[in-house]
Amino acid sequence: MKSKSVREVVLSGLLVAMGLLLPMIFHAFGLGSTFLPMHIPVLLAGFVVSLPFAVAVGAATPILSSVLTGMPPMFPVLPYMVFELAAYGGVACFLYRKLRLNVYVSLVGSMAAGRIVSGLVVWVMATFFMAKLPGPLVFISGGIVQGIPGIIIQLLFIPALVLILSKNNLIKREGLSSGS
Repeated sequence: MKSKSVREVVLSGLLVAMGLLLPMIFHAFGLGSTFLPMHIPVLLAGFVVSLPFAVAVGAATPILSSVLTGMPPMFPVLPYMVFELAAYGGVACFLYRKLRLNVYVSLVGSMAAGRIVSGLVVWVMATFFMAKLPGPLVFISGGIVQGIPGIIIQLLFIPALVLILSKNNLIKREGLSSGS
């Protein structure tokens, strides 16, 4: 296994572990769903590991958390969180590392994409599986309003962490050309 792959496996494991630990800490104080603690390491994964690893961190974190801690509940929350968080990691990685967009544009773009994906999953669950969930637009807007404190934290801390990691050459951007 190449050292780059080992590095990505280790970083991905660390980010998944953070995605398990942060919600437990926040939920201990009754702040979990408002501050969106699981989203922070998943979004960060989009900036520090390659696309497959970022998507894997996003998908694996809520699954492992649900199995190990019961948060999020297996149904109806887990299915849409898996897709939402996988989209966060994947879109952040694609926008920042591949398209080389600004950290804020990449972050906001991934946050929007993840919420749209979760809305689509909610629509599928409500339509095809008779899940008792609100409509996708109500679901997305409600999630945004309820999560404003967490969104603010993400907008403040993730760019700062990415800047620190970039200045220390801990983040590599691939770019669009095949040689870079």
